[in-house]
Amino acid sequence: MTTTGHLVTLGETMAVFSAAQAGPLSNNKEMRLSHAGAESNVAIGASRLGARVTWISRLGEDGFGELIQRELRAERVEVAVRVDPTRPTGLMVKERPNALRTNVRYYRSGSAASAMTAFDVDRDTIAAADVLHVTGVTPALGPGPSSAVLQAVDMARENDTLVSLDLNYRSSLWSREDAGAALDHLVRRADVVFAGPEEASLVVPDGPVQDLAEALAAMGPAQVVLKLGAEGAYSVIDGEVRKTPAVAVPVVDTVGAGDAFVAGFLAEWMAGATADERLRTAVTAGAFACTTLGDWEGLPTRADLESLSASDAVHR
Repeated sequence: MTTTGHLVTLGETMAVFSAAQAGPLSNNKEMRLSHAGAESNVAIGASRLGARVTWISRLGEDGFGELIQRELRAERVEVAVRVDPTRPTGLMVKERPNALRTNVRYYRSGSAASAMTAFDVDRDTIAAADVLHVTGVTPALGPGPSSAVLQAVDMARENDTLVSLDLNYRSSLWSREDAGAALDHLVRRADVVFAGPEEASLVVPDGPVQDLAEALAAMGPAQVVLKLGAEGAYSVIDGEVRKTPAVAVPVVDTVGAGDAFVAGFLAEWMAGATADERLRTAVTAGAFACTTLGDWEGLPTRADLESLSASDAVHR
């Protein structure tokens, strides 16, 4: 299926230093430099699946910011960035104390992206989009980024642009109470909501996945998709419940799988796919992302998805 459509997203992308080997960070002499951000991960994933994508943000006037812009453009993502000469690009450090665990530390306080405001959002860019995708990470960065998200959502609704929201809760950025209040407002203004069960319980009473999904749908979104990892997905789309099984793969790194899932779903929505097709691509993209290290490096292309579906090693 050939994807058409234009996805716009906004949020912070950070430079990432990753330990080359498992073990304490203090013993690692080699670090790999890359970048990561929930929204730019989705941007790359959707672009690899054939969508036109624009990413809105702020970056520091530094080498990290230059790296991020260059690599996103290399992935055919259009970059709408304001370069801040006084604030740095945010930084993430990933440590693997052992082969089974990854620790992440953020150095994003006072970053360029934390100074985003509603003035960073261009009305014409939003109006030209088929989908606006935002996450719960950006409003957690502060009042300015929160105002940017709200402005983008308001512009999207005024122009009949589909509003997609991934709750994407980060406990290191804000409390559950603060997150719940902010996300409640966004859920009520979204057309599509993605969440894990624990994230869903930020805005609706905790309970079984079916209760969580139905409670979110009752808040207004026509499409609610709960990401369940190895158990696949549970969704309520236009009032119809769907249970989509996961695709079993050898897991190397689950980081980025949720973003791959979202990218797959939205790319297929823009292509006019059915709900079942959107969900099948989403779980397959999420599975593929688990087979390699990195936040976005393993995001699949169309050919990758076809090869995974055809593999004898895949069990549905």
